[in-house]
Amino acid sequence: MGKLALAAKITHVPSMYLSEQEGPHKGCRQAAIDGHKEIARRCRDLGVDTIVVFDTHWLVNSGYHINCAPHFEGVYTSNELPHFIKNLPYAYDGNTALGHAIAAAATADGVHTRAHDDTSLGLEYGTLVPMRYMNEDKRFKVVSVSALCQVHNIDDSVALGRAVRRAIEQDYDGTVAVFASGSLSHRFAQNGVSEQFLHKVWDPFLETTDRHVVDLWAKGDWKAFCGMLPEYATKCHGEGFMHDTAMLLGVLGWDEYEGKAEMVTPYFGSSGTGQLNAVFPL
Repeated sequence: MGKLALAAKITHVPSMYLSEQEGPHKGCRQAAIDGHKEIARRCRDLGVDTIVVFDTHWLVNSGYHINCAPHFEGVYTSNELPHFIKNLPYAYDGNTALGHAIAAAATADGVHTRAHDDTSLGLEYGTLVPMRYMNEDKRFKVVSVSALCQVHNIDDSVALGRAVRRAIEQDYDGTVAVFASGSLSHRFAQNGVSEQFLHKVWDPFLETTDRHVVDLWAKGDWKAFCGMLPEYATKCHGEGFMHDTAMLLGVLGWDEYEGKAEMVTPYFGSSGTGQLNAVFPL
């Protein structure tokens, strides 16, 4: 019997990597980096052996997919923002058994999911950025789940999350953390003015709605949030249509979840988008 030890919604803004570099933006995302390190510390204390990431930078157009190669290694440059993330080296072990267990559980529930272990498929930066700060010692194995879901139903992503929980607890002998890697509102600043929005949200409507969502999470009003999630994801340009968040809430029990989120890194604006690191008590 496996154990789900920690669940969180996390940021992966590329300015975290930029924050490391010498120059005018050095240190600009230290709070987000510190939040990642705190979450990683908790994972170590809880004996976590594997981190499952719902990655909103892994785009898929059919089905659900899991990258569970036995090992990941390479040098990554973002094709989206090559001036922010360039030549980032990485090397992590994967967890093939857990990936296949999740795929089998989800498929059995009618959400067809494929696990890929014999593959040259690399990791996307929704996984790589958090792992840079959470997994520096390579202690945790990594499994990445596609969560930029172009043609998928929110209900199916919730069902996938439920299957993740079941696979961990019934079909895996170990301790797992699950992270939804993505923003709240995700309307990037317009080209030409992005520098002005490095620490801002694009529009007052987006920030006001995000802050209302953060308040709902802190209060534990999951029925209200789950009810508004489909429209919120659309109206506020949710990253990956917020399938990562639907998956995470599926893991936690959807609108029956009773925990109150802890904001490890308080809400902040980044290049027009709304971000945070939040832990969801189990």
